[in-house]
Amino acid sequence: MFFEPLEKLKISIADCIRKIADVEYLQSSWKFFKSVKLSVVLLLSIAATSVIGTLIPQNQSPEKYLKAFGEPLYRLLYVFDLFDMYHSWWFQLLIMGLTINIIVCSVDRLSATWKIIFVKIPPFNISRFKKLSNKEEFIDEHTPKQLQKTYESFISKSFGYYRVEDVDKGFCIFAEKWRWTRLGVYTVHLSVLLLLIGALMGSIFGFDGYVNIPEGETVSSIRLRNSGQIQNLDFNIRCDNFNVDFYNSGAPKEFRSTLSIFEDGKPVLQKDIIVNDPLQYKGINFFQSSYGPLPPKELTLSFKSVKTGKIYNQNTIIGQEIELPEDMGKFVVKDYRNSVDFRGQNVGEAFLGTLTPKDGNSVFVLLPVRFPSFDAMRKGDIIVSTAGYNQRYYTGLQVTNDPGVWVVYAGFIMMIIGCFITFFMSHQRLCIEVIKKGKKSVVMVAGTANRNKMGMKNKIKKISQRLIDLEKTSTAHAWGKKEK
Repeated sequence: MFFEPLEKLKISIADCIRKIADVEYLQSSWKFFKSVKLSVVLLLSIAATSVIGTLIPQNQSPEKYLKAFGEPLYRLLYVFDLFDMYHSWWFQLLIMGLTINIIVCSVDRLSATWKIIFVKIPPFNISRFKKLSNKEEFIDEHTPKQLQKTYESFISKSFGYYRVEDVDKGFCIFAEKWRWTRLGVYTVHLSVLLLLIGALMGSIFGFDGYVNIPEGETVSSIRLRNSGQIQNLDFNIRCDNFNVDFYNSGAPKEFRSTLSIFEDGKPVLQKDIIVNDPLQYKGINFFQSSYGPLPPKELTLSFKSVKTGKIYNQNTIIGQEIELPEDMGKFVVKDYRNSVDFRGQNVGEAFLGTLTPKDGNSVFVLLPVRFPSFDAMRKGDIIVSTAGYNQRYYTGLQVTNDPGVWVVYAGFIMMIIGCFITFFMSHQRLCIEVIKKGKKSVVMVAGTANRNKMGMKNKIKKISQRLIDLEKTSTAHAWGKKEK
């Protein structure tokens, strides 16, 4: 019983120590993240790693990296995830660190700016304006009372805020405009934050993959480049048709895919895509990136009987055994190859078949598409050649999804606006003091701006000249009335 209050006191002291420690920890963390040195280090780190990312090709196959760097260096680069660095944890950590740094720096400096922008009655100190180098003085023939209405009307049209204060032997007009432009630099900060957040969204939640779709076939998944894993789509995509045009040299001129999107078995979108003109659906982009030939489903074979000289054409498919005319046996097309070497020479694309005579052993038959009479060298009872076929292709698509792209676009737009405000606009303050001197007035025009001091100096001169011209005009107008 005696020690209970003491134990409670110990617990209370321990809680206070923890709170103090937490406050100190928060203060030290705040001080660390608001450091400009940290900003420089993070920016240089991101720039340096981005250079590395341009020197090392990203998202290539392991075989290419092994061939380019060798096994020891490949293992080292793989450990640091330099083959997909823009999705690596350490690059994301750099982006997050810079994001926190910008937020803390902006919040830390915003409090003073906030008091200037959102003050109801701006403070006014005429002695400060009298000490400025940006000021003009001149003598006017009128009294302060005669000048006040004219000056006040002119300033009210040029400045958003103004007020008139009486001073000894005259008056003073204080005016200002574009107070809100002090937020321009914070608009730039916010734009950088949007760019970083958009990049993080794309790095964490986006993906980059590829898929090959044969003509007439449908897929519902792709393969990711960085991991090789399968990424399922919540819709189906079909290649309805593929066309390729060639130059005279044989190089591809343009290849075009007709793609259709299906949901619940119903078509919802169809588009022809070419290079740099993708299909976009649900934030996923399908770019035309490659193509390749496929074994034809159907072909027409020509059979020439050496004995009778007759030629027979017959349609078939790969793997289907057909009966030869004139009871000469059976023939089956086994395979199709894009490129075939024969005795050290490349004969191009060709069909591979097996001929089984009525009374004899099966023989291998090579049917190059470019050389119809090639099988005549075999010197058999029948000569086989390819009469025609429908060439099929697969379309190779690059598939990307970047959910942060619109955030990045918003960041670019905001950066343009923020830079325009920061570099071409400024918070301008003006003071016009009019003091009676005999039957005349001494007028002082002074002003200051938080940016573009030279531009403000020229503006003070223009305002002073305008005030002089206004009084000349009003005097001439008054004399004209008297003469009338």
